[in-house]
Amino acid sequence: MINIAIVGSGPSGCYIADMLSKKVADAQVDIFDRLPTPFGLVRAGVAPDHQGTKNIVRQFERTLSRDNVRFVGNVNIGSDLSYDELKQNYDVIALTIGALRDRKLGIPGEDLAGVYGSGEFVAWYNGHPDQAGLNPDLNSSGIAIIGNGNVALDIARILAKTSSEMDSSDITAAAQAAIAASPVQDIYLIGRRGAVEASFTNVELSEFGELERCVALVEPAQLPGSLPDDMDPKAAKAIEKNLETLRSYAINMPDSKPVRLHLMFCASPVNIIGDNGKVCGLKLERNTLVDGRAQPSGETFQLDVQTVIPAIGYRSEAIDGMPFDETRGIVKNDEGCVEAGVYTAGWCKRGPQGVIPANRADSMAVAKQIIADLESTPPQGNRAGYDVTGPLLAERGVCVVSFTDWQTINQAELARAENGKPREKFTSVEQMLALLN
Repeated sequence: MINIAIVGSGPSGCYIADMLSKKVADAQVDIFDRLPTPFGLVRAGVAPDHQGTKNIVRQFERTLSRDNVRFVGNVNIGSDLSYDELKQNYDVIALTIGALRDRKLGIPGEDLAGVYGSGEFVAWYNGHPDQAGLNPDLNSSGIAIIGNGNVALDIARILAKTSSEMDSSDITAAAQAAIAASPVQDIYLIGRRGAVEASFTNVELSEFGELERCVALVEPAQLPGSLPDDMDPKAAKAIEKNLETLRSYAINMPDSKPVRLHLMFCASPVNIIGDNGKVCGLKLERNTLVDGRAQPSGETFQLDVQTVIPAIGYRSEAIDGMPFDETRGIVKNDEGCVEAGVYTAGWCKRGPQGVIPANRADSMAVAKQIIADLESTPPQGNRAGYDVTGPLLAERGVCVVSFTDWQTINQAELARAENGKPREKFTSVEQMLALLN
């Protein structure tokens, strides 16, 4: 038997498990996750009102249901089991741990109350146990979101939606109530470069034209009249779609709805202003663009905001003993190869770039490399996999959650949903484990 360990049960881990469990003869694939719940950022990162995107879990459930795939939930690699213990007991290891730690702005005021990283904020409203106690103070008339990617758009949209618009989502009840109670009037989405360089996609951008209480606004002067002739045609097509949507927002009337979303370009935060330890404003510097790069102009202005949410990227967390690139915040690797018998895929391999289809392509490439390596150099050792690690976890008092256990948790979440919501998530590991006793 070839024993394969995958660390992380998000999309990258599930895609690798799918291929290896089908293509590697006599394979046993064990998928470890530190939470009792599988699916990683599909559950805790994809926007709760994007239920269509979350439907990918049906495919992952089929993978986890296979006889030669084992879900090993509620196990933290690094404390419950060490990285070295995995290497000693598995022929192949795939590290798919994602990137969960927010990158910092590196400006004064970042530690004030009222500043929340996008990762922790998204995890909060998605019911991730790590952030169940975040309780962000949303008693704000102005909220600034710094970043021009889809995560920034997701946060802005969810803050802008009415509670009834979120009833078809799986946002937690606590987050839904907190957002509904916010007196927000102005949401600022701030990018340091221009509209052409923004990394959000038109599907997400267009959703702001359909919101009940929020109007999207853009200064017409911030939108270019045309694109460079030498631009790649495929890129130009996508950008032109964004510009077309932004132009439609540029003619909107600010007073047409009670909440205003201001899409702002060519501005960089230089200081988060505080009063008695709490955010009371944001100072920004206008930028000019030189060959697509933002250059500071020296001209500054200030926004009246009480909440600031940086959405500027994420880093992976190092596991003790695992090769790690501290500068880039990723698992140290060469085209997915970490060291003999150890591989990596997804955001922890290449940084927080790309949506689920991009992770699938990356994972498939790594899985093919694993298969090729197994064929060229078959494992020689007698690594026993879960026959050793299972008893080790039991000795250490770890309550391992199986896929069957997860189905019990899943059914309980579905059963407790109200107001037409698809589920009401449990937000603590203790709540989940209590269901299994």
